[in-house]
Amino acid sequence: MTGYLGSYATLGLLLLASVVFFVAAFSANRVLRPASPAEPLGKRASYECGLDPVGGDWAQMQIRYYVYAYLYVLFAVEAVFLFPWAVVFDRPGFGLVTVAEMGIFVAVLALGILYAWRRNILRWT
Repeated sequence: MTGYLGSYATLGLLLLASVVFFVAAFSANRVLRPASPAEPLGKRASYECGLDPVGGDWAQMQIRYYVYAYLYVLFAVEAVFLFPWAVVFDRPGFGLVTVAEMGIFVAVLALGILYAWRRNILRWT
């Protein structure tokens, strides 16, 4: 398929194939599933580690778990930015400018961790 509309024809065939696959998958699901699924006792109950659930289904999580997760993501992103910087650093024309930019970046992150440390956010108890 070449020519002016060749790429559009390829895109149209791809979209048509994806719609046919989508319809076929959902049709197969409807045909192959049980007509009236049985409702055994406890089928919709929660399952965790083989223990029966006890108590209500509402439990509040403490914010400190989210803070640790947020700090992990923050420093993982920092690592993602540090590795390409380290690769480009020794190339000609990138020396002092990249050191200044990465210094500002690490300083902002250091201020964030210092703030968390001073506010005792990092204390587990």
